[in-house]
Amino acid sequence: MATYKIGELAERSGCLVETVRYYERIGLLPEPVRTANNYRAYNEQHADRLQFNRHCRALDMSINEIRELVEIRSQPDSNCIGVNELLDRHISHITERIAALNALETQLRDLRSCCNTAKASSDCGILHALSE
Repeated sequence: MATYKIGELAERSGCLVETVRYYERIGLLPEPVRTANNYRAYNEQHADRLQFNRHCRALDMSINEIRELVEIRSQPDSNCIGVNELLDRHISHITERIAALNALETQLRDLRSCCNTAKASSDCGILHALSE
């Protein structure tokens, strides 16, 4: 089985060494064995888990959501209903965030409309509106 040093694993996965250490520290990446000279020795299972974690983070999943998925994934014969429930919760959370961001965009556009020309900052409608 191939082994990787931390830098090799990070490069292979397209992440920073600090990310590997962080995932290891918080338990999202199993602790690797140590070589005789005390280097971490990662294997394909570490690479697979790191890639899984990175895909989950790219979908804006929280550390706790990733932990939950890792737990379900570690029991290959168990029912995957928990995965569906987690995704439904995550989608709901994302939908709420999109609504909040749309409201924020509207507020910012309204604020932007308070000043359409460059003028002295003492006359700036945006700065006045922010002071109210």
